[in-house]
Amino acid sequence: MTASTTRRTTAARSRIAAVGAIAVAGSLLLAGCGDQTDKSGSSSSSETPGSSAAPLFSKLPKKYQDSKVIKVGTDAAYAPMEFTEEGKIVGVDPDIAEALGKQLGVKMEMVSGTFDGLITSIYTGRQDLIMSSMTDNKKRQDGLDDSGKKIGKGIDFVDYFSSGVSLLVKKGNPQGIKSLDDLCGKTVAVQRGTIYEDTFKAQATKCGAKKLTIQAFDTDAEAQTRVKAGGAVADLNDYPVAAYIAKTSGGGNDFEVAGNQADVGLFGIGVSKDNTQLRDAVKEALDAIIKDGSYAKVLEKWNVKDSAVTQSTVNAGK
Repeated sequence: MTASTTRRTTAARSRIAAVGAIAVAGSLLLAGCGDQTDKSGSSSSSETPGSSAAPLFSKLPKKYQDSKVIKVGTDAAYAPMEFTEEGKIVGVDPDIAEALGKQLGVKMEMVSGTFDGLITSIYTGRQDLIMSSMTDNKKRQDGLDDSGKKIGKGIDFVDYFSSGVSLLVKKGNPQGIKSLDDLCGKTVAVQRGTIYEDTFKAQATKCGAKKLTIQAFDTDAEAQTRVKAGGAVADLNDYPVAAYIAKTSGGGNDFEVAGNQADVGLFGIGVSKDNTQLRDAVKEALDAIIKDGSYAKVLEKWNVKDSAVTQSTVNAGK
């Protein structure tokens, strides 16, 4: 998420935009404050039992061959990527994890905790992988905070998902909005204090005399309501969130995503720099599910197929 406290850039940033998705979809349970483990024990795992006959089982470190379990940290409060439904962690990332587990012959046990504790959970060995819509960037690779201070050794990423920000407009797109430039002379709605608001402010400057009017609200749900009522032509969100809102709000009859994604970056599966064998096995498994079509089926199921990657990469984020 690209908000003032967003998960897409640095670990200190959480999920302002997800609040709107909660209000619209009504299906999220926010993770509480604390360390990287959810005290309720909420978890999800592949239903496929561990199997040494799996195609890539032999590629795994012996530790996982013996246990047939890989522990995966997440923060299950970001629909449709990962969220809690009826006590189970569901979404894009859990489904991709399950597909990877079938290739590797292990159970992928997902445990929800706080987003800003996930990298630490890799350092301490509490988790083996991170799958939580985490943007792969150089700071995380190098273990740096926002100011550039070294706070850890960093982690590696297997990049599996491409995501940017998208405009959310009223169903049917009555104003024909295709890009930020189409907003000049119109009114937009946005959650106050987010980077989305900053994006609209920058566009307002670009529009000049053809004034862009920005209406800022305390929650993204309020901004969505304004767009739905016709008082504003667009809201702005991370693409997966916008796509999920478009699919679920009003049974899919309230909104649609307009134009192409902007500010596109890569989400990565986080893994310790000391665990290159696991990293490489996961990379190979990702390429396998891309090739056999199971990856595409997951993205189509959750209406985020525009975020597909065509092959895995390692540490390709900037």
